Amino acid sequence: MTDTIVVLIEDTLSPADVDKLIALHTDEVLQYRVLVPADTQRPLLPWIVDSLSLGELREAWNRAVGKEPTEPQAKATAAEQLAGTLAAFEAAGRRAVGTVVQDDPIPALRAAVAEGGVREVAVVTDPHLLEDTFHRDWASRAREELKLPVLHLYRGTSELG
Repeated sequence: MTDTIVVLIEDTLSPADVDKLIALHTDEVLQYRVLVPADTQRPLLPWIVDSLSLGELREAWNRAVGKEPTEPQAKATAAEQLAGTLAAFEAAGRRAVGTVVQDDPIPALRAAVAEGGVREVAVVTDPHLLEDTFHRDWASRAREELKLPVLHLYRGTSELG
């Protein structure tokens, strides 16, 4: 059985992000399984703080006045992010599979690990000021629940979370 790396993302990975993940295990044959949550219920305050810290004023305003994506919109966005990420893996010469999961990805991570063969989890997100600081981000939560290594990378950078 080939070892699997589960990759949890919140937005489409760029070819450079995929290359960083692959570079962690260059001489090994691995499977990649990508999980993308359909984000419909992110807590309001952390989302607004993150948007403001990234200069995304319109997004912060829209969320503050209750303009959250509907479930079909969130699922469609997640499906697009998944397709783009799988294409980036394919372009890098690696096979990857993936699924869109519920808003809270921790149950999906648990299920993936329970299926067996998962060596580690890589969580690739943008920085989240409040959640990262107080260890309520996906990577911290996964480390608490799963009995395997969890790496947290920030999308578009070489920084670790």
